[in-house]
Amino acid sequence: MPPYSSHRLFAVIFSLALHAGVWLLASGYQFKYVSPAKAPQTAEKIVFLELIPPPRQPLPEPPSAPPTTPITAPTTPPPPDTALAAPAPQPSPDRPRASMAAPPPPTAEEWAFAANYTNKNSKGYRYSWGQQVRSMMGTAVEGPDQGVVRFRIEIAPDGRLTQLHTLWTTSAKAEQLARQAIQSMPPLPPTPTGKPLIFDKTISFSPFANDGPPLYRDDCLPEPPVFRNPFAWDGKSPQVVAAQTPTAPLDPQALADCLRQLPKDSIEAESARDQRLMDQWGSSQTGR
Repeated sequence: MPPYSSHRLFAVIFSLALHAGVWLLASGYQFKYVSPAKAPQTAEKIVFLELIPPPRQPLPEPPSAPPTTPITAPTTPPPPDTALAAPAPQPSPDRPRASMAAPPPPTAEEWAFAANYTNKNSKGYRYSWGQQVRSMMGTAVEGPDQGVVRFRIEIAPDGRLTQLHTLWTTSAKAEQLARQAIQSMPPLPPTPTGKPLIFDKTISFSPFANDGPPLYRDDCLPEPPVFRNPFAWDGKSPQVVAAQTPTAPLDPQALADCLRQLPKDSIEAESARDQRLMDQWGSSQTGR
């Protein structure tokens, strides 16, 4: 290659390199590694919360005392004219009070039976004694004097009264009349067993009493056992569960003697028994 051509080529390359450098400088090109700028650190803000109580409300002013006024006596209005006042209603007449006459005293035949009937602690004698007392107390009228009284009586073997004790009463008048009747009783027959007769008797002085004759047909059956709590304990003695002992039946001879004394029950005794059951177990609401 001639020397002139090489110089010309060099000049062209140099011119191109110079123009490229000027262009790079004009465009802001970085010729060396520049580390990226760090992000500015934000300052930490600490917030304090303070609870401010609400402002106090002003206390209400005490109420002013009311003005005192002198106390004056109340004035009663004059009574209305009696001529113009309506007449007061008349009270309705009271309904007639219930009453029951005294029953008749036991007859001689009834006392003869009672003096020989030994079953059930002289059951017939005890009933006849109560009927005799009630027959001497008069008519029972509904009111404050009606009531019942219960006595504990002891009668000697010859029929004399040896002890009379009031257990309880619901009417002082009934007790008074019963004691007067007992003190005025005629002589009674001897007791059926020939021993002192001790029993409790309730005398009813009421127009609603039901003191009919008793039934005797079940008097020869064994007595039901008396209930006693098998778990009762006094806290001191050894605790033992007591079993109920059944009642021993009557021996054949005693049963025969008992059956021989049984009377024929009357319609009055059956009716009185039914009425006693109705009074005990009946209901006034259902009518049964």
